[in-house]
Amino acid sequence: MAAGAPRVFVSHISGVAVFDPNGDQVGRVRDVVAMLRVGKRPPRVLGLVVEVVSRRRIFLPMTRVTGVESGQVITTGVVNMRRFEQRPTETLVFGELFDRRVKLVGTDEEVTVLDVSITQLPARRDWEIDKVFVRRGKGGALRRKGETLTVEWSAVTGFSVEEHGQGAETLLATFERLRPADLANVLHHLSPKRRAEVAAALDDDRLADVLEELPEDDQIEILGKLKEERAADVLEAMDPDDAADLLSELPEEEMERLLTLMRPDEAADVRRLLSYEELSAGGLMTTEPVVLRPDATVADALARVRNPDLSPALAAQVYVCRPPDETPTGKYLGTVHFQRLLRDPPFTLVGSLTDTELRPLPPDTPLRAVTSYLATYNMVAVPVVDDSGSLLGAVTVDDVLDHLLPDDWRETELHHGAFGMDLPGGAP
Repeated sequence: MAAGAPRVFVSHISGVAVFDPNGDQVGRVRDVVAMLRVGKRPPRVLGLVVEVVSRRRIFLPMTRVTGVESGQVITTGVVNMRRFEQRPTETLVFGELFDRRVKLVGTDEEVTVLDVSITQLPARRDWEIDKVFVRRGKGGALRRKGETLTVEWSAVTGFSVEEHGQGAETLLATFERLRPADLANVLHHLSPKRRAEVAAALDDDRLADVLEELPEDDQIEILGKLKEERAADVLEAMDPDDAADLLSELPEEEMERLLTLMRPDEAADVRRLLSYEELSAGGLMTTEPVVLRPDATVADALARVRNPDLSPALAAQVYVCRPPDETPTGKYLGTVHFQRLLRDPPFTLVGSLTDTELRPLPPDTPLRAVTSYLATYNMVAVPVVDDSGSLLGAVTVDDVLDHLLPDDWRETELHHGAFGMDLPGGAP
């Protein structure tokens, strides 16, 4: 450890970059691996869980760490790219110690763990956890209950017992700036118990975003541990096509029960998607593209596509239709691409800018034909229209990719040989 920095609180190294001696970035710290020891001996810090290219997680032994300073971790440069697998004797500090309720020795007062500090032993490369930052009372990191204090590891007890009902506030605060896909990766690597606790602590919108990025098995597991009313709320917050994909994997009775608990308008969209073949334009589409009437202006269109909740693919174009404006719409008139909106005056009517040459697709179009369409015309989304000419939705390129990649692509990181080439190490 660098001089003048004898101790580091682990929350301060969450997400920091890991560099080799040449200054090349290897990845980012996602967790700290420790081994609890008997008696009052401080836990030994075994290493770091480092996320490298395409969210692959590897183990970096502390013997390979030469410095923790200025918001970065320096390694010897020798990194084993084998995927990290937690052993039964190992404890993940972020995932399993944060928010744990323990007791102060001597008083039996219950406190909540907010952070721990690690220190390097003199003249050695061994590290250990030496202090614990706690809050008195039962409140988590985001609740104002009791004072905070830092105590020696030996001054607390209760880490060795598996806790039921462990909070998740501190862990969520640590990862609050992560993108949904990255937070999903964090959840995927937690134990089922901890995963359920973190999912329960997320708000509906955040959990919906994260569920959309998780492997199917994790989605089903998390949804199954939520109360049915909340599960329905989360499904409503998901994109309808993602909600339909998830519900289609559930038993018929459970799917129908959740659909009944959803708001009728939200459930109607999902039911419509479930009526189509999964690998067809109807089964792939989202029912919430940007729809405008022909008398809307360019200014109106730009205001709609500025919505931060829209994916880049959906924001790339707007669909001009006769009323009603929600799918299924009135007669579909054409598409206006985002670049065209940028080239015309704000007062221009979108009805005069529509591209009518690119034909929409019927809902029974197979996946292969949808893929060819997107590739042929260099599009990121394609409108789906029924026999009567009403817009039903739009298929985006990310929806197509989800079904072109292997079923386990979310769990399989890019690594040597994945595409017949070596991928350089780098930040996720």
